[in-house]
Amino acid sequence: MITSLANSRVKQVRRLQTDRRYREREGAFVIEGSRWLSELPSLPYLPKAVFYTEAWQRRPEHAAILQDLGAVAQIVSESVMEAMSDTESPSGVLAVLPMKTKPLPTQPTLLLILDQIRDPGNLGTMLRTAAAAGVEGILLSPGCVDPYNPKVVRSAMGAHLRLPLLQVNWTEISERSDGLSVWLAAADGALPYTDVNWRTPSALIIGSEAHGAGDEASTLAGGTTYIPMYAETESLNAAMAAGIMLFEAVRQRR
Repeated sequence: MITSLANSRVKQVRRLQTDRRYREREGAFVIEGSRWLSELPSLPYLPKAVFYTEAWQRRPEHAAILQDLGAVAQIVSESVMEAMSDTESPSGVLAVLPMKTKPLPTQPTLLLILDQIRDPGNLGTMLRTAAAAGVEGILLSPGCVDPYNPKVVRSAMGAHLRLPLLQVNWTEISERSDGLSVWLAAADGALPYTDVNWRTPSALIIGSEAHGAGDEASTLAGGTTYIPMYAETESLNAAMAAGIMLFEAVRQRR
């Protein structure tokens, strides 16, 4: 059992939780919770490390998760788990995963392009929503918050494992969305989102709540769309707007 906060593996996890450059250099990030771990056996690779407490392992379903993983797991004390965790109430298990993502389809029919989304909770919610809506890939422009930030990972609820997630420049975004009808969500958009033909291969751009989409996003978009609102409401939370529009695409495609 690891009981010391000075342990090198404990220090590594703590740094992965707090240091974006270190995460990128190591090509790894941290996940927490039983729900995440239950999905790992379906992946084509093993976690780099798994850590758990005695209390967590006592539940039969949790012991079964460890057995299914087939990865080397290390038991730690409660105090060490608290130090390694990014949450106020640790679940009792966490793992270090490589930054691997599913490949983007060669001919996608629905992409989500995120431009300068800087709030971790918003980004995580959008990833989770996109996965639920069957989006085939997410393209993150320069200026977005790190998608492997612990708050993003926590809010995304496993979406990192379920859909392609690419951090790319605008040249590559343009190449990846070639052949798609690209729509930019904008408060002053030209077409209500329900009037867009989402049955055609499409991409939706969601920009920053504070500043809107940048020039590159506006140049790439073939049209702008908006959500009609009442009571003089100016705008919606970016994650909420993305969800409304993506599930309209789901509705039309059904």
